[in-house]
Amino acid sequence: MPFELPPLPYAYDALVPHISKETMEYHHDKHHAAYVTNLNNALKDHPDLQNKTIEELLRGIKSVPEGIRQAVINNGGGHYNHTLFWEIMAPGGSKAPTGSLADAINGMGGFDKLKELVNDAGIKRFGSGWAWLVIDGGHLKVISTLNQDCPLMEGHFPVFGVDVWEHAYYIDYRNRRPDYLKAWWNTLNWDVIGKRYEMGLKAK
Repeated sequence: MPFELPPLPYAYDALVPHISKETMEYHHDKHHAAYVTNLNNALKDHPDLQNKTIEELLRGIKSVPEGIRQAVINNGGGHYNHTLFWEIMAPGGSKAPTGSLADAINGMGGFDKLKELVNDAGIKRFGSGWAWLVIDGGHLKVISTLNQDCPLMEGHFPVFGVDVWEHAYYIDYRNRRPDYLKAWWNTLNWDVIGKRYEMGLKAK
């Protein structure tokens, strides 16, 4: 099959106490795996699309046949979004933004302001979705998206994103989404995120 579930890049318990081993096992091994399986099923009769990267599929979503477009949005977005999610939540590394990313965040009002904006976007996202820090026209912006919609579909480059589907936090935090968001900041590896920011600037 053209797309595969990437292995979790660290141990399932690496983000304890902020995110439990049980949550990571279910989230990666069940939810992410299902997105990959369903994406491959949606593309099974479209060999031309199977040769594209996930980024190419999502950036060109309007050219995907209408009969499978929503399945590709839901499952291709789920695959891309979660792959990014695992990468930016890594043990170790810088605990706060540094370098050019720190400068750009200061231009938004500072690190505490960024947390406020992202948390607010995540809390106010009704139902399921994501809150994101994206590059839009060379500038940072906080947005939220519905379900597994991906910022790439709107021409944005996602620097990082936080999953606010209930499956991301319900085992650990029940219905306390604000508590999950507050704890989630402790899992971020700003070395990885800083590299994504530089990559995003070059991509524009």
